[in-house]
Amino acid sequence: MDPQLLRSTFAVVERRAEHAVTYFYSHLFWHNPGVRDLFPEDMRPQRDRLFAALTQVVTRLEDPALAEYLGHLGRDHRKFLAAPALYAAVGTSLIAAFAHASGAAWSVEAEKAWTEAYALVADLMIAGAEGAAESGEPAWWDADVVRHERLGDDLALLTLRPRQPFPYLAGQYVSVSSLRVPRIWRTYSAANAPRPDGTLDLHVSRIRGGLMSTALVDGTGVGETLRLSAPGGGLTGRTPPGRPRTYIAAGTGWAPVKALLEELAEAPGETEARLFLVARAREYLYGRAGAERLRERIPGLHVTYISAAPRSRRVQATERLHQALSMCGHWPDHDVYLAGPPGLLTETVPVLEHLGAEPARILHDVLPAVGRFHVRPGSAAERLLGPPDPMWHNPGARAPRDV
Repeated sequence: MDPQLLRSTFAVVERRAEHAVTYFYSHLFWHNPGVRDLFPEDMRPQRDRLFAALTQVVTRLEDPALAEYLGHLGRDHRKFLAAPALYAAVGTSLIAAFAHASGAAWSVEAEKAWTEAYALVADLMIAGAEGAAESGEPAWWDADVVRHERLGDDLALLTLRPRQPFPYLAGQYVSVSSLRVPRIWRTYSAANAPRPDGTLDLHVSRIRGGLMSTALVDGTGVGETLRLSAPGGGLTGRTPPGRPRTYIAAGTGWAPVKALLEELAEAPGETEARLFLVARAREYLYGRAGAERLRERIPGLHVTYISAAPRSRRVQATERLHQALSMCGHWPDHDVYLAGPPGLLTETVPVLEHLGAEPARILHDVLPAVGRFHVRPGSAAERLLGPPDPMWHNPGARAPRDV
């Protein structure tokens, strides 16, 4: 591959990203009518994911871990029923869209480079999918809802019982699909460490306009069946016994942190641990009771609850968190597990580094946002007046663990 040529071409396409993606899907569905049924009715989130994946590949062409990332991506795409023929169709439409969006910048050399690069990407993804199938891993797991409890107006606890053994690690996440909203998958963290009975808890916060979250919070009942994808994510326990650690959880980021603490509670010995549980207001500290139970089970666990004052701005909770963090010491000795909204991660990681936490030991997953596809500048003047973000994915992502 010619990384420089691939990146320079992609930079041209990125300036017309929305146009390129619209052309891509139009070309794909026109030439392959049956493929449209594999995609959700609302294509806006899907457009985001396409460019997020492309950006991951283009920015990591020389990264030895790229092959593993693509293998994981192919394994995950089994839930979309992605067959080798679909990969070929996608490649044809992708090259057509890039040629159309690049205009005069497209060349025979660029087409050759992208054709070869996509062939390699497809081969690695297909190999990942085939490897998962050969190991006996299903494309998805059917799971029955055995409990549905409202934790607030917009929050629900769902307990699922997969019909087949579902191996995962504390701190990982799964994608969930429901027949109520066909062909849509949304990601939620497991809210418990693995249990002997195999059940799995999910904390689902209803998002305004979110089809899946609304269906799970308001519509799903006991006895219904959901589908689960293979687990993923890198927010897993990796701290050696006895080493101090800090956990920071905001909103439903409490789910993976709760699972990690349940795992810690089963470990022998006493460990120095700090938990900061954050919410935008006191009434949203839904994890307080669970945190108190875990404090009783984990010797050495210190818990701090943080929220904004009544009638104050939501950002006050983040400000109070940073103040509380600055009052703690020994950051170079701690592994830090961080889970919460993307904005919290963006603002808190630099604070932790400033306090002395080692960047490689600040552990968090970064998931691509969905439903936030923005119109990109179409001309040099528009680009000057409103320059776009430099990446179409969260630059903090550390694939393959965090994909």
